[in-house]
Amino acid sequence: MGMGSMLDIKRRIKSVKGTGQITKAMNLVAAAKLQRARVKLRGARPYYEETCRIVWDIVNRCEKEVAHPLVEKREVKNTLVIVITGDRGLCGGYNQNIIKEAVKATENKENVSYITIGKKCTDFFIKNSGNILKYYSGVSENPIYEDASKIGEYVMELYKEGKVDEVLFAYTRFDSPISHKPIVRKIMPIDDTPECMHEVVEADPSKIMLYEPGEEELLCYLIPKYVKTILYGGLAESAACEQGARMTSMDSATKNANEAISNMTILYNRARQGAITQEITEIVAGANALQ
Repeated sequence: MGMGSMLDIKRRIKSVKGTGQITKAMNLVAAAKLQRARVKLRGARPYYEETCRIVWDIVNRCEKEVAHPLVEKREVKNTLVIVITGDRGLCGGYNQNIIKEAVKATENKENVSYITIGKKCTDFFIKNSGNILKYYSGVSENPIYEDASKIGEYVMELYKEGKVDEVLFAYTRFDSPISHKPIVRKIMPIDDTPECMHEVVEADPSKIMLYEPGEEELLCYLIPKYVKTILYGGLAESAACEQGARMTSMDSATKNANEAISNMTILYNRARQGAITQEITEIVAGANALQ
């Protein structure tokens, strides 16, 4: 191996070291953002899960049909899907996984439109000729309730006007920094057991609740809050998932960079040793020739 090859290896080692420093810094930034996202999620999750439980409980207990436009069931001709991804990549399969689930959930539906939250899903559906009604960026990493409220108002108006017949919500549920679950759930019309319900309320009589002033009146008050709260919960879950996925991805990239540097250093040392041995051989051969 010549001097030119040794210099090339040295340049590659320097380049990979620079990349490793960048990925390590990105890992630390993602870890800090993940801590903030988890604090926000810990505050949001109990509230939206309990709101889910109460609304589902009232809908299923109400003896008469609830007169509310968001509970009204009709033939599904137009489906709206709200999809949450990140604005940036470098987070493993986080973005692709939820997009895949959203597409899979609508593969047998004819008229599908989208509200996209995050640049990655917006770019995907534009590229694949998806019907995007609205798109949002700069929201997914640090969501606030006002974002969910604004989106919720728009979605409820579409449903009330009959422009969509069902609304699906695609987001990623946070279990741990290395474990995330893409979920597609129906939020309108309100008729399904939410995924946050882990037990049947009727099974425990002590959990039966009485509602005042009345179930229908309370439901009419709760349903708009339910939709906005579910959206905010999904945003908070997805924000934590994105940072967890990015932290894991950057940690893996840093380890790969260190491994590549170690392998190239061994290769460089072997080449250097070979060059030194060759020089010694030439010196000895020249000395012998002079004798």
